[in-house]
Amino acid sequence: MADDRIILAIGRIERALTRVERIAQAPSPAAPTDDYAQLAARHERLRAETETSIETLDRLIAAIDAPGVHG
Repeated sequence: MADDRIILAIGRIERALTRVERIAQAPSPAAPTDDYAQLAARHERLRAETETSIETLDRLIAAIDAPGVHG
């Protein structure tokens, strides 16, 4: 039984090494393009808009939870 576990572990290690070797031999990714820059800028705008929306929701929830608001 212990031998089986060792054999399975060695097999996993060999497969992992094969994946590492394949990745190491793969060509490097291309330099960022204008498309990438546009995507990064869009991501930043969406992140900022989301942050603003969450802050607004936080203020609304806090106002609802404030004493005397429930009437």
